Amino acid sequence: MGPLEPSKIQTIVGLIAFALTFVVLGRVLLPRIERVLAERHEATEGRLEHAEELQAEARETYAEYRRVLNEAHHEAARIRQEAAEEGAALVAAARAEGLREREELLAAGRATLSVDRELAALELRADVGMLAVELAGRVVGEPLGEFADRQDSVERFFAEH
Repeated sequence: MGPLEPSKIQTIVGLIAFALTFVVLGRVLLPRIERVLAERHEATEGRLEHAEELQAEARETYAEYRRVLNEAHHEAARIRQEAAEEGAALVAAARAEGLREREELLAAGRATLSVDRELAALELRADVGMLAVELAGRVVGEPLGEFADRQDSVERFFAEH
């Protein structure tokens, strides 16, 4: 091989140095390197995975929040609907009560008017009869009050008409 041919001692020393370097690297340095790489991975990629987990948990929490909020909206709409129905029922009941009271007042007013009308008619008949007898007495020139009382002519007149 010429000038590149190593001596046997150099080869053995080189192999021993290589084995020693290989053992030191394999047993001491490579585990440290792997640990540092794992820590670096955990620091960078692990945080990313942790962030993704937190983000997934946040999405789940948000979905639960939206679900609860939607339920609350539905419950509020149901309560508003019930309140509107109750309000409509109360308005209808108040309207019916008002109409009933109005009808009662109208019936009482009609009854009062009927009684008043009858009383007024009786008073007017008496007054008309008295005035008619007085007028007839003036026309005839004599008082006819006793004649009208004895003959019941005024009552007969009203009974005929």
